[in-house]
Amino acid sequence: MMNYFHRQVQLWGEEKQELLQTKKIAIIGSGGLGSSLAFALGASGIGEIHMVDFDEVSLHNIHRQIAFKMGDEGKNKAAINATLIQERCPYTKAIAHNTDFLGWSKKEIAVDLIIDATDNLPTRAEINSYAKEKNLPWVYGSVEAFHGQVAFIEESSFSDSFKIVDKTPAGIAAPIVMHIASLQANLALRYLADLSVKKDLLYYLFFNNEGELITQKFGLPK
Repeated sequence: MMNYFHRQVQLWGEEKQELLQTKKIAIIGSGGLGSSLAFALGASGIGEIHMVDFDEVSLHNIHRQIAFKMGDEGKNKAAINATLIQERCPYTKAIAHNTDFLGWSKKEIAVDLIIDATDNLPTRAEINSYAKEKNLPWVYGSVEAFHGQVAFIEESSFSDSFKIVDKTPAGIAAPIVMHIASLQANLALRYLADLSVKKDLLYYLFFNNEGELITQKFGLPK
């Protein structure tokens, strides 16, 4: 196993790599963010990953949802991502759940961390409520146009920090999706490997009209 994870073991040693094998996470949503998270975390050595999504692949998903290819239309997104994880890493158990978040939550599956890869605020509010009930941290991420947001939420409340509305997001290109998912994955992996993580801090990233990448930080209310 350590040969497979050679570069990670060089980074933090065998003990932390073995620690990852004991961890379980749930990725809620298996589309744009979820696909990139499956790539970023699926081969990291996390012991168990639950991919949750009721949606099926559509043609317009494929350009930005990197787990999918032509011919996958009509297939369940969570199932494709779980298969991809298993094919890339024999040391991670990947489980697909063809359901929405509330359906998954009723299964009472114990995990160490929830990662938000959804595309709507009401579902994030549901994740927040469940996480508070179970005393679980979760990683929030959202993307739209050329900007995105990421936060590791522990003590703060998403519902108190954001206005919960049901709106259709604007257009989006693939690179910003992968960028935000990468930041989410880094926060998650640091936490699971017992490295320091700045919690309850919102990172807001965007490209301005001159094409400059701007990063801002905001403390979330507790």
